Order: sequence, then structure tokens, then C-alpha cells
Amino acid sequence: MPRLSDIIEVFIKNMLDESQNFKLEIQRNELAVHFKCSPSQINYVLTTRFTTNKGYYIESRRGGGGCIVIRRIEMQSSGPIMDIIIKKIGEDITYDRAASIINGLKDTDLIDEREANLMKSSVNDRTLYNCNKERNKIRADILKSMLIVMLL
Repeated sequence: MPRLSDIIEVFIKNMLDESQNFKLEIQRNELAVHFKCSPSQINYVLTTRFTTNKGYYIESRRGGGGCIVIRRIEMQSSGPIMDIIIKKIGEDITYDRAASIINGLKDTDLIDEREANLMKSSVNDRTLYNCNKERNKIRADILKSMLIVMLL
């Protein structure tokens, strides 16, 4: 018998398949009521099954019952960019590697100087000072999210 997490994942994926624009907007609380579970169970499914590495981008909007926007990233249409996002960045990344990727994107005119500077300041060690143990993982997550929003 499938676990509740598996059932919720399939349900959300089916809703995404029915969506024409690779985007789905759902209410966390409504989904929790539908599956007779807590909203934290929905959060668990979203954070573990709909990751950037699996081709999804999640936006959480506060208020009004907790609206979640799920976007499916089309891997084929953005192959080289997705390759950078998933393979080059990985699960964690140092500032020097992140800056190198950002500079490469600037050099190829995929982003401009201002965007590059904003990205670098967002992932530098001073900004992530309080994230001692998980700094490189958090940096990777921030960088992936910024690249997805800016490039796709």
C-alpha cells in the first residue's frame, strides 16, 4: 500500500500534467483537508519530492491559507542552463565556485553586471555568516533558485 506522501506526490504531478503552462497554484490547507493530513505533511512532500534537482521550482506565498506555486522546469528547452544549475552547482558550493559560475554567465551575456553583483552579494560568506554548518548547501540552494528565476 502506498504511503500518503507517495499519493500526494502523484496527485500533485497529475494536476501539473493537466496544467497547460507548467505552473500550478494550490492552497496548502485545502490540499491538507483533501488528504485528511496536516499542512506540514504537504510541506514535507513539496520539499522532498519537488526539488530543483528534480526539475521543479516552488514558490510559497504567505497569507490566505498558504498558497503554493509549483513550476515544472522544461529540461529540454533549456538544456545547457539546466546542466549548469543541476550538475555544476550540486548539493553544495563554495563562494569561489559560485562566483565563477556567475562570472561565466555574465561573460556570455546571459546576465548583466548588476545581476551578477546582486547574485554574488546574495551568496557571499558575509551574507551567510550565521549559517556556519550548512553555508555551502544554503548557498547552492540560493544560487539555483536565483538562476531558475532569472534564466528560465
